[in-house]
Amino acid sequence: MSSQITAPKSLCILRLSAIGDVCHAVAMVQQIQKQWPHITITWVIGKVEANLLSGLEGVEFVIFDKKAGLQGYKELWQKLRGRHFDVLFHMQVALRASLASLFIPANIKLGFDRQRAKEGQWLFSNKKIAAQTNPHVLDGFMGFAAALGVSIEKPSWQMPITDQHQLWASEQLITEKPIAVISPAASKAERNWLVERYADIADHLTERGFQVVICGGPTVMEKQLASNIISLSKSDLLNLVGKTSLKQLLAVLKLAHLVIAPDTGPAHMAVTVGTPVIGLYAHSNPHRTGPYNYQHYVVSCYKQVIEQQYNKPLIRLPWGIRAKGRDLMANIEVAQVKDKIRQVIADHYPHLRSAEEM
Repeated sequence: MSSQITAPKSLCILRLSAIGDVCHAVAMVQQIQKQWPHITITWVIGKVEANLLSGLEGVEFVIFDKKAGLQGYKELWQKLRGRHFDVLFHMQVALRASLASLFIPANIKLGFDRQRAKEGQWLFSNKKIAAQTNPHVLDGFMGFAAALGVSIEKPSWQMPITDQHQLWASEQLITEKPIAVISPAASKAERNWLVERYADIADHLTERGFQVVICGGPTVMEKQLASNIISLSKSDLLNLVGKTSLKQLLAVLKLAHLVIAPDTGPAHMAVTVGTPVIGLYAHSNPHRTGPYNYQHYVVSCYKQVIEQQYNKPLIRLPWGIRAKGRDLMANIEVAQVKDKIRQVIADHYPHLRSAEEM
């Protein structure tokens, strides 16, 4: 177990990506700031992720362009030349992040415990966080704060959404109806649910009195997926795919009453603004990567498919092992998602319950 580190005056965080992970890291950062409001924090982060978190109170961002190759490392060295930190949180196991850590001068370089320090990350740190048993990614990050002696509380977030972003979102969503957001696309198409089932759920939500909004990024895959859902739906859906910045999307998610999404960044963004999430999982373990505060609304076939693939009970498999296959999401049925919608409404919006549920 790692020994506790003396409270630092300056802290550097190295976590470049991805959107969901930096959302988890914000909760950790803000717990540290709550206990030590005078600590100076510098965060080395990816370009896209910085667009979401810019303006985060009390944090200086240094952008590392991972696509720039050797030039990216040179620019990082130039930005941090002459700087020195008491502690570096090396929070990403990818080799490119470990190489970036060489350009961040710090007395203590804190990494994951030996079991989790994959891709040789342990070679780039001089202290380790305490080992944990089967943690959620967010809890794993909290291990870094705990190594400083920070008291770990239930995660909370103060995300940097301006009045301008909230006004923009409210102007797009001019309706007296409750809002349901479907963010249908994960980073890999195989993690997306079936188009016709998304359309079925969109119609179901519309019948329940919701205005359904489709959200997502500007990629061809995301735009085509949204178009296919809308073409199969019988309802009037609002399509915001490719039309929002990350901060505008965050504002939309904040206005929503519920969000439905596979294993993708917007699911975790919604958690940060307190909107209930129905997560759809097949390839990854939702207990490790699911929407943190809304695990009870997850629809998952992960345990079923992973045990079939490895012919072992889940408890005997490595934590976080991923299932493989292009059609795994077909194991999630429409009826299961409808049941979670009913549960979210009953838990958070009982006035929206239909007559047959009363």
